[in-house]
Amino acid sequence: MDASSDTAASSRIAQDLLAWYDAHGRTLPWRVAPGAAAGPDPYRVWLSEVMLQQTTVAAVKSYFAAFTARWPTVEALAAASEEDVMAAWAGLGYYARARNLLACAREVAARGGRFPDTEEGLRALPGLGAYTAAAVAAIAFGRRAVVVDANVERVVARLFAIDTPLPAARPLIREGADAVTPDERAGDFAQAMMDLGATICTPRAPRCLLCPLAASCAGRASGEPERLPVKAAKKAKPARRGRAFWIERERGGARDVWLVRRPGKGMLGGMRALPDDGWSARADGSGDPPLAGSWESAGRVSHVFTHFALELELAVLPGERTRAPGQGEPSGPGEWWPVDRLDEAGLPTLFAKAARLALAAEREPA
Repeated sequence: MDASSDTAASSRIAQDLLAWYDAHGRTLPWRVAPGAAAGPDPYRVWLSEVMLQQTTVAAVKSYFAAFTARWPTVEALAAASEEDVMAAWAGLGYYARARNLLACAREVAARGGRFPDTEEGLRALPGLGAYTAAAVAAIAFGRRAVVVDANVERVVARLFAIDTPLPAARPLIREGADAVTPDERAGDFAQAMMDLGATICTPRAPRCLLCPLAASCAGRASGEPERLPVKAAKKAKPARRGRAFWIERERGGARDVWLVRRPGKGMLGGMRALPDDGWSARADGSGDPPLAGSWESAGRVSHVFTHFALELELAVLPGERTRAPGQGEPSGPGEWWPVDRLDEAGLPTLFAKAARLALAAEREPA
């Protein structure tokens, strides 16, 4: 990493990258173009960074548009109910982010609607870790901050040919990122590094001939940039099994399905869902159904969480739609939700898959 201690080389890297960004930076709904008269809106920067954690830009765009249309300011978001925010977040995953999002919005609103403009101040807000605080400080407020996401990690590992396997390489990568981060235009530089990793310095088949940093890149000089960063072998995720229950009733020709609210803490906390048998706590899918009856399988759906993979069986009661209201009510708290408005319930992806399976199964010929 000799280049990291060379001030002239580091300055050249920053200049080359910023010139490239001025010409080729991505146009994104939360981003202000380089040189724009109006500076970035901290609310939009913060919201986008929270949404982008472990989620792709393509997936975030529609959610960001919906959130900012419905809640255009941090004060508006702070006034929203947790139920509405969780429903609007459904499908983005990692639902603790949504709970922290609302907690942070309420704290900022209580401060007069102004975000802290330093990394230290931002870190004190709910849900803002080191990366998010650095990104918001740099992009929204122009503070010099070392911003390292997965894209930046890859760029820096290749730029300095850091072949220490992850995660042990991260301090070295941060040191390299710090060395090339300029004092001026820190926000543009952070976004330029992200764009370079997303569009040029990609995980596979990096487009080195188009890279503005090719002349400075030790990874390219080695002839094997694609092997960097070196990643530790992935461990197999443990498997869990469980059951979810589709409980339906007919009311004056209209169909309802029984939904429950998951506990505020834990997996998919605070979300509406189909009742299940406690798969989040059991590996064997054991647990009693919420209604007595001869349950039958309507198929299975699979879903991969951060720490385990789940196979969820969908159980149904044959002929259940003929039940009148009040007959065979499920045990425990819950609510009847119109089947024709199920897309408004904000079901997390796992249970949305199970609901689609239930609706598809009933359309199949006997």
